[in-house]
Amino acid sequence: MLKQRIITALVLLAILLPALFYPQPLAFAAVVLVLMAAAAWEWGRLNGCSFPASLALAAVCVGLCVASWLAGWTARPLALLWTVAAGAWVLGSAALLRAGVAGWPHIPQGLRLVAGVLGLWLAWLAAVQARTIGINFLLSVMALVWMADIAAYFSGRAFGLRFTKNKLAPSISPGKSWEGVWGGVVGVLCLGAAWAALDAHWGAAVPSFYSRLAGQGAWMLVLGALFMACMSVVGDLVESLVKRSAGAKDSSNLLPGHGGVLDRVDALLPTLPLAMMLTVLVA
Repeated sequence: MLKQRIITALVLLAILLPALFYPQPLAFAAVVLVLMAAAAWEWGRLNGCSFPASLALAAVCVGLCVASWLAGWTARPLALLWTVAAGAWVLGSAALLRAGVAGWPHIPQGLRLVAGVLGLWLAWLAAVQARTIGINFLLSVMALVWMADIAAYFSGRAFGLRFTKNKLAPSISPGKSWEGVWGGVVGVLCLGAAWAALDAHWGAAVPSFYSRLAGQGAWMLVLGALFMACMSVVGDLVESLVKRSAGAKDSSNLLPGHGGVLDRVDALLPTLPLAMMLTVLVA
């Protein structure tokens, strides 16, 4: 399993890194498009669609992304779109987590499929917009999710249930603890402060997400990082809820040793659009 994980990770890096550092955003947009199409196929399968229907869902996702590119949306601020997306993620995820695993099957299948495709499309659009702004900006947003996940893992292992008596969401993701969430938040706050300081020290040509927040005051950096860290956890929990409802351990086996594409991007689905919303409206 470890060998599989390493090989898959190396292959993904060999594809992603050249696309990321290619002078124009087109290469990165194309690679992320493939990932989102695969995730849309997984979403269809997790929600009871046949193989052909899931492929059709992936095609719809690709169509939305390509249409957005051709319409020039990747270079526009889209303040209203990001605000609506942020509101939908916050309110929708709160309702889903409150209803729990048992509530998911009661949502009409059509609504579930539409919501999933729109969420993947918005994540693609946000990722490409972030890359268009600059590599430093995009990496700062993605690193937030990685830090939240890594810090939560080690904090949970070291301090899980030492300060609280209850798990975070035992019926959805039994392994997550409140201590892990707190550790993830602290990790993101430290990352944000360090990244903003390095931007200032090195005179970054393209300010990171954290520098843009810090430009409005330290309080905005703290609140923004806190909000984003929490929403990265929410993205993970929502995907876990869907998988548990479907009786699946992973979203698919497309990435040997890692599960599926959704398993790797779940926390990015809310954080990328939210980062663009904060950037457009606040920073």
